[in-house]
Amino acid sequence: MAEKEKFMFPDRNVFPTDDLIFSIIGEKKTLWDHIMQYASDNYKDISGIWNYYNDGKQWLFKLTQKKKTIFWAAILEDTFRITFYFGDKAEPVIEASELPDSVKHDFKTGKRYGKIRAISLKINKTSDIEIVKTLIAIKSKIK
Repeated sequence: MAEKEKFMFPDRNVFPTDDLIFSIIGEKKTLWDHIMQYASDNYKDISGIWNYYNDGKQWLFKLTQKKKTIFWAAILEDTFRITFYFGDKAEPVIEASELPDSVKHDFKTGKRYGKIRAISLKINKTSDIEIVKTLIAIKSKIK
């Protein structure tokens, strides 16, 4: 059984400031910065906000385009996780994309939450950024 990930911001009284986030993710700061800069440079009306969610008992970063949630991010020890949620109509778009087969497989076989499924990525290397860029493009196009 896989070890459960430890999310780094379970305390509602400790707001995840940039200094605190970057002290936890270390050298992965460049990956975080690259993703955030890419989103703001390439998509209109992109914004992000940290909120504390009682259901998961943690702080999450929500990147939105107007009112549409693009992805959620959580800080882990030494890295971060980005999660996208897609409805069934995204499946043919994801299948036809340049995403790695492993990502496509994870989506097709992933747990359903009502009518949606998640694609969740632990960001560890530069190639992960390309996957995130592709998923942002898919998410921003699908209505």
